Amino acid sequence: MVHPCLVLYYARNRLGINRLGITTSKKIGKAVARNRARRLIREAYRTFEPVAKTGWDFVFVARSRTTSCKMGDVCRVMGGMLRSASLMRK
Repeated sequence: MVHPCLVLYYARNRLGINRLGITTSKKIGKAVARNRARRLIREAYRTFEPVAKTGWDFVFVARSRTTSCKMGDVCRVMGGMLRSASLMRK
């Protein structure tokens, strides 16, 4: 799933738990910008982990716009991605 500020790849695993991967490339900026993007994505995922279906691997790819997004924007985008992929429990 692709959005201008975030990309999501997901695949089922056989572990019964969710695993999270976050990638940030040097295209995003220097270390401070990349670390901020990772922190935003990690914190947004923490808010959705209790309602996410289990047994999935998630890889979030930060894009250049991620560094200029606020926490609420990243949460909104991530929630929409997880809902449209049917990865949230009802």
